[in-house]
Amino acid sequence: MNIKERIDHLRAELHRHNYNYYVLNAPEISDRQFDDMMRELQDLEDAYPEYRDSNSPTMRVGSDINKNFVQVPHKYPMLSLGNTYSESEVADFYDRIKKALNEDFEICCELKFDGTSISLTYEDGKLIRAVTRGDGEKGDDVTDNVRTIRAIPLVLHGDYPKSFEIRGEILMPWTVFEELNKEKEAREEPLFANPRNAASGTLKLQNSAIVASRKLDSYLYYLLGEELPSNGHYENLQAAKRWGFKISEHMRKVRTLNDIYDYINYWDKERKNLPVATDGIVLKVNSLRQQRYLGYTAKSPRWAIAYKFQAERALTRLDKVSYQVGRTGAVTPVANLEPVQLAGTIVKRASLHNADIIESLDLHIGDMVYVEKGGEIIPKITGVAKEMRGMLLGDKVRFITHCPECGSRLIRYENEAAYYCPNETACPPQIKGKIEHFISRRAMNIEGLGPETVDMFYRVGLIKTVADLYSLKVSDISQLNRMGNKSAENIIKGIEASRQVPFERVLFALGIRFVGETVAKKLCRTFSNIDELSNASIESLKGIDEIGEKIAQSVIAYFSNPQNLLLIEKLKSAGLQFARSSQDDGEGRTDKLKGQSVVISGVFSHYSRDEYKAMIENNGGKNVGSISSKTSFILAGENMGPAKLEKAQKLGIKIMSEEEFLALIS
Repeated sequence: MNIKERIDHLRAELHRHNYNYYVLNAPEISDRQFDDMMRELQDLEDAYPEYRDSNSPTMRVGSDINKNFVQVPHKYPMLSLGNTYSESEVADFYDRIKKALNEDFEICCELKFDGTSISLTYEDGKLIRAVTRGDGEKGDDVTDNVRTIRAIPLVLHGDYPKSFEIRGEILMPWTVFEELNKEKEAREEPLFANPRNAASGTLKLQNSAIVASRKLDSYLYYLLGEELPSNGHYENLQAAKRWGFKISEHMRKVRTLNDIYDYINYWDKERKNLPVATDGIVLKVNSLRQQRYLGYTAKSPRWAIAYKFQAERALTRLDKVSYQVGRTGAVTPVANLEPVQLAGTIVKRASLHNADIIESLDLHIGDMVYVEKGGEIIPKITGVAKEMRGMLLGDKVRFITHCPECGSRLIRYENEAAYYCPNETACPPQIKGKIEHFISRRAMNIEGLGPETVDMFYRVGLIKTVADLYSLKVSDISQLNRMGNKSAENIIKGIEASRQVPFERVLFALGIRFVGETVAKKLCRTFSNIDELSNASIESLKGIDEIGEKIAQSVIAYFSNPQNLLLIEKLKSAGLQFARSSQDDGEGRTDKLKGQSVVISGVFSHYSRDEYKAMIENNGGKNVGSISSKTSFILAGENMGPAKLEKAQKLGIKIMSEEEFLALIS
């Protein structure tokens, strides 16, 4: 056997043993034998680099090379499912299908795994791309990270189509999640809220070696392509299982409503014994032909629905109440509890929301309280077992009057439930929160920085405000713990690139209270630069469409603070964009849709929904979410919702195709 043959043999055997262990749960060899084979293959690939293969089993270990993720479009949009919470709503879904089809049909019942969605593309039996859900139209290419997940096959076996896409969930098992949070707690780092967040965060790490160490799992649940083996969704997934994919063994095909209820009731209890998080049941019409006939609404398929389980509840003791300060200064009370098992995890803390909730619960230290997980994610206290109160009842819980971080006296705004720390320029959690918001993707989008990095930079004194980011040097960063020269260079590169971010996103990044992305856009279209905006009167602000008293007062207050003005001057000196560009100022903009309100509905082929919304705004139009007599026209893609279509016809509103719209604004 020559070198190439030996490498091919080792790869085939390792792929087979990996499938046996992680998918079938039926290993044939010991871990030591597997490791020995992997080591031999690694040595051969190092010695003969001409035989390297991106789908080799050695790719499972990942790499410590940092990189930026590239966004790629989905061939088929990744839509979300409509949610239902009661058996009566399930019955409504079943009856709608029955009425629409007017023929026999089957429903495929599946567990709804609570992870992060992934789309995998295979060609000629090899994984070529893995993409996150993103905004449904496009997502991040995370192929290198996904190659480290042993439940996902890199090379298939059997009679598979030449090209296809398969979708599913990336999951972090409960045991791995608990262990990871123990490690983070020991290092005094922020904990992951739940396995879904942990899986999502892990998948976005730019170090695939760390991804590999976190032992992610995966279940696949939907097959797409031009040459699928069957007309049946269930049958296609059984074929995918034969090709090497991990498909849940708990899928069931049923015909009656009672069969659906039986499946729901069984898994409402049994799901607690599963190794991964689930938060409901998914019901799908099994026939692909019938799926195509039923079609889609603008956001979800008509042939599928998700039934969400009711929150699980536990009883435990309240030990104390602590308080957390967020980016906006909002102070959130947190209940510290005697640890209790709830929905697969040990719960030690729960949200109390605000002072009014505490008062309404009549909460005392030492109370036995009921804890629920809303949507299986964030624990919250929903009640007090007052009948269990004894003679040793502790003090009544009263909301604090001063910030636990900086000591400032808290304030409460009119018509708001939360208390706020007003010291926004010197309160540590607010400072770090503002920096985290500033660097986020929809704001300045600074690659290489995240909450943990911001926290470290703040603790060691490298940054105190967002302006300090623009004074950082590679040498400042590379000497820090767990930071190397490459990581430092990537961070500086990301900071440099952010100097070109347009005015409207810079304004959003400043974190002015109540100024979200949409409001920032409207302000930037009214005021050509930051100086004009900072000198605006409350009347001129309120004259802008959809900006009322609350937003206007917040903008005035922000620019009345000398420290905010000093910050803006520093950011100006750093070269950030605080004025409309010539393109924003008119180039490419028209009044062709001036005064027109447009509703977007359906699935589009030429551009994404967000791109069409931008086109409407750039041509003077206004995007609205619902149809009324004031709607000028509907931009309609494929599978426009029947309710919208009926209402449009009833009101006599014009329905415009993609091609007609593009011709109109060309």
